[in-house]
Amino acid sequence: MTDFCISVAGLAVGVSALYPSTESFFGEYLSNDPPVLSIGIGEKDLAFERVCAARQAAREGAPGRRFGDRYLETLAILRKLADAAVDRDALLFHGCAVALGGRAYLFAAPSGVGKSTHASHWLRLFPQAHILNGDKPFLRVIDGTVFACGTPWRGKERLGVNEMLPLRAICFLRRGSGNRIAPLAFREALAPMLRQVCKPAGPDGILKTLRLCEKIAAGVSFYDLECTADPESAKVSSGAMLPQG
Repeated sequence: MTDFCISVAGLAVGVSALYPSTESFFGEYLSNDPPVLSIGIGEKDLAFERVCAARQAAREGAPGRRFGDRYLETLAILRKLADAAVDRDALLFHGCAVALGGRAYLFAAPSGVGKSTHASHWLRLFPQAHILNGDKPFLRVIDGTVFACGTPWRGKERLGVNEMLPLRAICFLRRGSGNRIAPLAFREALAPMLRQVCKPAGPDGILKTLRLCEKIAAGVSFYDLECTADPESAKVSSGAMLPQG
């Protein structure tokens, strides 16, 4: 066992891990702050992650992969952190967050639709922009402001930085024959939002997630984007999502 502390989404978390090498995964997220949450990982947690990975591969029709225990430990830490963070107004979101002008813009879609491609179009259109997190940012509400927060879980390309920025908008992508964007009311955005967040198990966990989604909706705008893989799609989405003037 090895003990260390990390800081993610402004939350200091004490971690008891099985493998000493796991500490190096967290890099710039390691912290000396006193923890407000504690997470411990055991062999049962690794076994659970192994089952979850197999189920996901089956749903996607992909061949099963054998993941190493050290990688599974990082997933187990993420799952336990996501479950505990809901009580601190922090929600794990599957999406790609782009930072531009001191704000964050979050793109979400089922795997394979092209959220990373769309984010890359933004980076080419706006050279001053960067990826805040390419796969699993946290969204945290602090005093009514919604922040997109970098995490060590950055996706295959490992794109992201350790920072928190006010979140201006969440855009749900779907593939289409053209590029069209429209604002969404929260009641329209809730279903696609719930498909992209990590929800603690049980009725109580669902209720907490719904309440947190309502808090997030009070501080951000939602959009539906029908798009192609063409770079023109970034001009359409940014034209609607960026502040005017």
